[in-house]
Amino acid sequence: MSDPQVEQLIQENAQLRTQLARLRQENDLLRQKLDALARRYFGRKSEQLDSRQLEFLLGKLSEAEPPVASQEAAPLQAVPVRRRKKPRQPRCPDNVPVVTEYIDPAPVTENPGRFRQIDEEVSEQLDYEPGRFLRRRTVRRTWVKRNDPDAVPFTAPLPPKLQERGVLAPGLLAHILVSKYTDHLPLYRQEHIFGSRHGVKLPRQTMARGVELAADWLRPVVTHMLQEQLAGGYVQIDETPVKYLSPGRGKAAQGYFWVSHAPGSDTIYHWTTGRGHEHLLALLPESFRGLVQCDAYSAYPAMLKKRPNVEMAGCWAHVRRKFHAAVKQKEALSTNAWILRQIGHLYRVERRLRKSRAGPRLRSAIRCSESRPTLARLKRALILLQSKHRPQSLTGKAISYALGQWKLLEVYLEKGHVEIDNNLVENAIRPAALGRKNWLFIGDEVAGWRSAVIYSLIQSCKAHGVEPYAYLKDVLTRLPAMKNHEIPTIIPKAWAKSLLTAMPAAA
Repeated sequence: MSDPQVEQLIQENAQLRTQLARLRQENDLLRQKLDALARRYFGRKSEQLDSRQLEFLLGKLSEAEPPVASQEAAPLQAVPVRRRKKPRQPRCPDNVPVVTEYIDPAPVTENPGRFRQIDEEVSEQLDYEPGRFLRRRTVRRTWVKRNDPDAVPFTAPLPPKLQERGVLAPGLLAHILVSKYTDHLPLYRQEHIFGSRHGVKLPRQTMARGVELAADWLRPVVTHMLQEQLAGGYVQIDETPVKYLSPGRGKAAQGYFWVSHAPGSDTIYHWTTGRGHEHLLALLPESFRGLVQCDAYSAYPAMLKKRPNVEMAGCWAHVRRKFHAAVKQKEALSTNAWILRQIGHLYRVERRLRKSRAGPRLRSAIRCSESRPTLARLKRALILLQSKHRPQSLTGKAISYALGQWKLLEVYLEKGHVEIDNNLVENAIRPAALGRKNWLFIGDEVAGWRSAVIYSLIQSCKAHGVEPYAYLKDVLTRLPAMKNHEIPTIIPKAWAKSLLTAMPAAA
């Protein structure tokens, strides 16, 4: 074989090797995407890793790729997992009404005068009676003065109602709202339940008009809650997709619930038909001065260009989630385990601060003294590790995401009132995400705001420890007779305080 033929074979062999390496890399990336998709739909959603599992992965550091821990890294020690035992709850709660039934022997019931009781044995069971419908009839009697035939008869005025001649009373309307937005029962299921179990034929069209009526009355309450929230100067924002009917498309269109939350305050849902930064501008008025905590979605930096008085803070939960995904795919285990361990140090500080109920100044001081060195160590490691991992790998994407967000991720250190992550608002979104699996879509583009109003009140009730049904029934009963200046007294936070104030008086 001549030299040119040998050289040609060598070149072809090199090209085939290069092509094989590229195909293998592409195959690995596709497998990772398929595995991630399968885990998303069928796997566990929890991101929690046992500290012993991290220790097992970190044990490979000496023989694998040391993740730039450097001499400055503090020695890592295993932290034993201590699970607190939950106190045992009583089988029958004390706040449940008691119905007592006496069972006596037959001789006693036949002739009780011949016997006297010397003791008793008590046994209890927890029972349930299904809800019942009532016909609440209001009778206004007409009166006239005695011995005065020329007197004008008079009748008491009808109390203000949500709607004249409306069939849905506040109690039933509150039950429909809670069933739909808390228990995730669509109106057509409620229609079936009312008809089959209670014999009441209540069309879902009537219930839908009732939901619209309630949302229209409750909208000023949510507007006031939003004003109070923005006045605090710190909100967490996230969004979730929701389908809605759009005539003419032939299929459901995509809308969004933007959710804003302030720690210790209310949760506000905002309905939009898009996800662009213009919807954020409508959510945050020009008068807003403060800080927004969010993920790395591009709409937030675009919003900042037109809102120069707004600052941004990053979310460490999103960073951790990306490295956690790499660990689940068994990619660069020792490196990602070390990174997760450093992030765990940050969260351990936050748990201690939360447990001690530290104020903003103390939180800022402890974060700067304990968390800042961990952040500096982690940043140096990520910069050195970035060149060792393919940009399209899960680890490479996680490192690029973290470094790209680094300035925003450090904001929480010196601002003690800011949380380390955006988890509070993500938790507030979960009920809507769970509900849409049952009701699939909302009625139409115009109907989105109704769901946003009801979700805002129900999630805020939960945040303040208020039972949503009791709140909605009371507020829907009182609203028709209230003035605009009285709205601040019926927001969930104020309603909860008034309930606590009234409890000692009732006792």
